[in-house]
Amino acid sequence: MSASIYLDHHSTTPVDPRVLDAMLPYFTQEYGNASNRTHAWGRNASAAVEQAREQVAAALGARYSEIFFTSGATESNAIALQGAARRAPGAHLVTSAIEHRSVLDSMRRLEREGWRLGVLPVDRHGFVDPRDVERALRPDTALVSVMAANNEIGTIEPIAEIGAAVRRSEALFHVDATQAVGRVPLDVEAMAIDLLSLSAHKIHGPKGVGALYVRRRPRAVQLDALVEGGGQERGLRPGTLNVPGIVGLGAACALALQSMEADAKRISALRDRLQQRLLESIEGLTVNGPVQHRLAANLNVTIDGVEAEALLLGLPELALSAGAACSSSQARPSHVIEAIGAARSGTAAVLRFGIGRGNTTEEIDRAACCVIDRVRQLRGRPPAPRNETA
Repeated sequence: MSASIYLDHHSTTPVDPRVLDAMLPYFTQEYGNASNRTHAWGRNASAAVEQAREQVAAALGARYSEIFFTSGATESNAIALQGAARRAPGAHLVTSAIEHRSVLDSMRRLEREGWRLGVLPVDRHGFVDPRDVERALRPDTALVSVMAANNEIGTIEPIAEIGAAVRRSEALFHVDATQAVGRVPLDVEAMAIDLLSLSAHKIHGPKGVGALYVRRRPRAVQLDALVEGGGQERGLRPGTLNVPGIVGLGAACALALQSMEADAKRISALRDRLQQRLLESIEGLTVNGPVQHRLAANLNVTIDGVEAEALLLGLPELALSAGAACSSSQARPSHVIEAIGAARSGTAAVLRFGIGRGNTTEEIDRAACCVIDRVRQLRGRPPAPRNETA
């Protein structure tokens, strides 16, 4: 493997060894189908699924009966958005301009099929104004979807205030919490959240498994299933349950809840160290996103006068993203960078660093040096003494 420093933890995270240890027996020993409880293998698998359901619920301040397992946040988003919208044909939907594509594209599809869509602006730091949400609500608004934390610039949205505004209406409130679970405190009751999506692989769990929170009280949320066949997950998401993956998701949630505060403190210190080094040494570098209320792991920067592809090709020892991984193949700026007004008319590179619990101070310093030297090279300058600007 050529990349020796992994700084792309917003894209995915390595599976925690403790999570893997929890999963392994369900591949080779406890391999029963959780839906068949007529024998010990099935009963043991079912018990493991229900324990994981309780672990996920604990991370959200939810009841275990409100957790439904899926293949990941993209599917959870689809079930939440389309499942809610299809119970209110032609109704009004609201989302923000910086949502993940799995939300925006689902909303645009519903708009093409006859629903009416309002897209909220954000400020230059990526914040949704709760007052804008309140103004956007109409008597026929069925659903509002705002992410908890942005996957590109790390903005942590005022979810409790937005939830309070939505709760005063008849609309449902959906939150894509993929980047927030295990990184910032979440409480679906206090935040008045009706629907919430998450993925295991963002919190040191396995790929291919996620969950959807669906409120049951004080008002039960009703969703239409997107597929038929089998009664698994109470008919909302039929199909044989991925028991090892679900066990891994539960373990990852439990571990993230335990270490969230300590991880955030340590990781934010590494992020601030990297940010300071880059700001001091690279002319024409701008930090995208807020100073406060930003994910501890996140650093998103624009560097004027260099191309992102050329910059990354000269950094084989680093794993990081140009913008967001989900849209990094596109030549144009990401929709998030455009929405906050940070797109450039000239040549510029947008880099996203995602720092994780396994990164060290030495790696951060090495990464800073690599980026600084590559920028100097692209600008036709020799590698700098460590205190000189690029």
